[in-house]
Amino acid sequence: MEVIRHRNISVNGINMHIAEIPGDGPPVLFLHGFPELWYSWRHQMLYLSSLGYRTIAPDLRGFGDTDVPLLVAEYTVFHIIGDLVSLLDSLSLDQVFLVGHDWGAVMAWQFCLLRPDRIKALVNLSVVFSPRNPLRKPIESMRAIFGNDYYVCRFQEVGEAEKELASVDTALVIKKYLTYRDPGLLCVPKEVGFAIDPNTKIALPSWLSEDDVNYFATKFKRTGFTGGLNYYRAIDLNWELTAPWTGVQIKVPVKFIAGDLDLTYNTPGVKDFVHKGGFKKYVPFLQEVVIMEGVAHYINQEKAQEVSEHIHDFIKKF
Repeated sequence: MEVIRHRNISVNGINMHIAEIPGDGPPVLFLHGFPELWYSWRHQMLYLSSLGYRTIAPDLRGFGDTDVPLLVAEYTVFHIIGDLVSLLDSLSLDQVFLVGHDWGAVMAWQFCLLRPDRIKALVNLSVVFSPRNPLRKPIESMRAIFGNDYYVCRFQEVGEAEKELASVDTALVIKKYLTYRDPGLLCVPKEVGFAIDPNTKIALPSWLSEDDVNYFATKFKRTGFTGGLNYYRAIDLNWELTAPWTGVQIKVPVKFIAGDLDLTYNTPGVKDFVHKGGFKKYVPFLQEVVIMEGVAHYINQEKAQEVSEHIHDFIKKF
């Protein structure tokens, strides 16, 4: 880990923290999810840098050592992609290989939609491309299909989830999220809430250490979870702003990887979309789909070596 360098760069009006390993080979940009940080990509950074690639993993806007704007309106897709384009410009990089997971995957799709000229190829984990439905806002659709207790719907109320998550030790919250393996629909009734019994004992899997948990927890204890939750709260706003891109395809080469226990892959309708032609329709240069057996959502950490090899096997073609 000592080979990973850290610095802050001024991008798009905010200060962004990046972790990087210099290399003479092609650059690879990693985008993390929630509740995660650049640190989620530590294994892939080390693996690809050992093969000569230059690896770069920022803390995205609202996370870790990057600035955390408070307003939901400051977390639109144009802010996030604006940060990343500004980052590439600051690093004098015309194009990168892009790798995303969870919210990082969502933003990676949007990056390829808005600025395909900056992306050589994409490897996305867990979250498929979601074409814009021009007839109904996403949160309205989620409430209609999954109910008001669906976790994304419950995240919409500013301050509510934060207050409940703050009622327990941050390390316990991180453990609960990163070890979550239920592939069913995640619903959180108000009477249950997001709080976790402080006496809960969570056994860590072999791929996650107490030191790993403490790294995440230390950062989130300082920033809170509002930054990450604001990505969920900007979903409808993004829907409004991206109307001109309705129906536009992703026109970069793509490899998609997910675990068969991933709650996003098991969301009703997603498997059919992936395997029955819908995905390929909107992502015509989709070249590979890999579904890993017995693997849950945090795939880049749970199956670090396999994911690293999958990334390299794809990007080495370009």
